[in-house]
Amino acid sequence: MVDWRRIALGAYRGATTGPTVTYGTIAICCAIFLVSPVSGMNPGYGTGETLLAAQSAYFERWGVIPAELMSPASASATTATTATTPFTALFVHGNWLHLLGNVLFLYVFGAMAEGRMGQFEFTLFYLGTGYLALLAYAAVNADSGQTLVGASGAISGVLGAFLFLFPRARVTSLFPFLFFLPLRFPAWMVLIFWFVLQWLAATGAGTGGAGVAYLAHLVGFGVGFLYAWGRFRQRARVKVPAAATEGESQP
Repeated sequence: MVDWRRIALGAYRGATTGPTVTYGTIAICCAIFLVSPVSGMNPGYGTGETLLAAQSAYFERWGVIPAELMSPASASATTATTATTPFTALFVHGNWLHLLGNVLFLYVFGAMAEGRMGQFEFTLFYLGTGYLALLAYAAVNADSGQTLVGASGAISGVLGAFLFLFPRARVTSLFPFLFFLPLRFPAWMVLIFWFVLQWLAATGAGTGGAGVAYLAHLVGFGVGFLYAWGRFRQRARVKVPAAATEGESQP
């Protein structure tokens, strides 16, 4: 006789002990993108110039505009609404490539970081790191009217925490200059290489007007690493000799 109660209890425990925040965040980001005017899959937003206008209004409503965030008194939106945009922007993406890159990075590195921190702490960490990363970018580019969206700052924080918590975990990575061959490297090597690329891009991009907010990546990464260092430095780091991830992509 099948014990359905035991099966249901096992499924419930698996769902509640797994990386539900990581997978839930991925699902939310994908769902929001699909119903938004950016995906092009919602016929309710029309086509052509009508669609472009809807996309522009969508980004302005939910994204971070540094000039408005730093000077809310001069913004058309209320101060409270403007202050929440660094949260809402974490779930908005500019195009399919932007979404898929962020989702892949979160999928690869988020589960283990969540498992180490716990669901509640990881949720606060993710939102807090993302908020600070976007706030820092807005502060440096306080006169910019360019809208900033995406979860890259928060995910960069996850990468920073992962570097401290699992430096020896081996990840499978694809590097363009190596003809996209899937090669396995220690996490510390991959993530430091990624950080250097972001630093070089940030110093070359200047302030404002850049297509990618590299500064937000750097701030998120630094905040994430420092948080993990402060929170877990008294404990032994987890040593993971086996492959911990399944791939890599630029956030």
